[in-house]
Amino acid sequence: MDKDILVAGGGIGGLAAAYALAHKGAQVTLLEQSSEFGEVGAGIQLGPNVVRILEAWGLGEALRGVAAFPECLRVRNAMNGAVLGELPMGQAMVQRYGASYVTIARADMHGLLLDAVRRQGKVHLRLSSEVTRVDQDEQTVRVQTLTQNFHAPMLVGADGVWSRLRKEVVDDGAPRVTGHLAFRALVPQADLPEKLRSKVVTAWLGRDFHVVQYPVRRGEWLNVVAIVHGHVYGDPKHWDHSANAAELRTRLAGATKALRDLVHAIPNWRLWALSDRPPMRSASEHARGRIALLGDAAHPMRPYLAQGAGMAIEDADTLARVLDANPDDVPAALQSYANLRWQRNARVQARAIRNGEIFHLRGPMQVGRDLSLRLLGEKLLDVPWLYRGA
Repeated sequence: MDKDILVAGGGIGGLAAAYALAHKGAQVTLLEQSSEFGEVGAGIQLGPNVVRILEAWGLGEALRGVAAFPECLRVRNAMNGAVLGELPMGQAMVQRYGASYVTIARADMHGLLLDAVRRQGKVHLRLSSEVTRVDQDEQTVRVQTLTQNFHAPMLVGADGVWSRLRKEVVDDGAPRVTGHLAFRALVPQADLPEKLRSKVVTAWLGRDFHVVQYPVRRGEWLNVVAIVHGHVYGDPKHWDHSANAAELRTRLAGATKALRDLVHAIPNWRLWALSDRPPMRSASEHARGRIALLGDAAHPMRPYLAQGAGMAIEDADTLARVLDANPDDVPAALQSYANLRWQRNARVQARAIRNGEIFHLRGPMQVGRDLSLRLLGEKLLDVPWLYRGA
């Protein structure tokens, strides 16, 4: 594929797209609005559907150098501590789906992709390049930034949940505020009492809240995220604050002692207000003409299926493959990309929303959920349609 391609956005999705496209032979210019590359957040989970792609891209060794490979997913009742169900991971995932289940710090995933892009030599990285205007015609996309103009046969919008480029494809307004808040923390396991350290993914299901913890950085650090109901004041687009640890402790005061001990052992948290969009309704939300949307710009989703980064990487892989197969007709290739991706992304968005409702049940519905997990834990926790890939 001998194409010049513009990618707007230097997060995980944008870097994945740049790498995948360059891997197929394209020359890529990546426009990042910030003055330096970086990634905020805590940890992410990558199912075997995503790990297979990274390994096919030649990034398996780099992934093994920074990630953790938990042996199981364990679901517990957050109020009494009871184990409700388990899903084997580790070698069981490799045998079933052909790749591992991985947990990794978001900054490490971003750094891995950035290093890979820099080594590749076909991606031109442009910092301080906020896109201010976009025009397209039958032959070209023209992009204006604060300091420079660019033109190319196509543009990939990978500029996140608050995408500036989304309106060039589907002008449907701002994302919706979910009413959920995420407290996130990363802590060295050596700083925790031994009884609080963990090598597995644990999901604690509470009443109007849940907490997920898992190892990252070769198992040396623990990622913890607590999702609670609530609203924030001010513009949610810029809402990333240092959190008051006392507030989270108060919200989880009724939880089992093991969970309260973990929360009390972590002094520093970041707090995000979560936003998303309804599940995709058609392929028209993924591409128009010579512009394609990827990752959160196209399908921002709640984190309750742990597939936000994964779907962006799947998008990148599909986009590179369809363009390589049909390099001479960009609009047709992008339409093919949209047709291939939108239904799967919509299904993941819908399942994530449903999971959030299930995680936060109370009363008789919570009792029924817990009983179902005890009886059918592994079957309910496994997601074959997802992990087998698109």
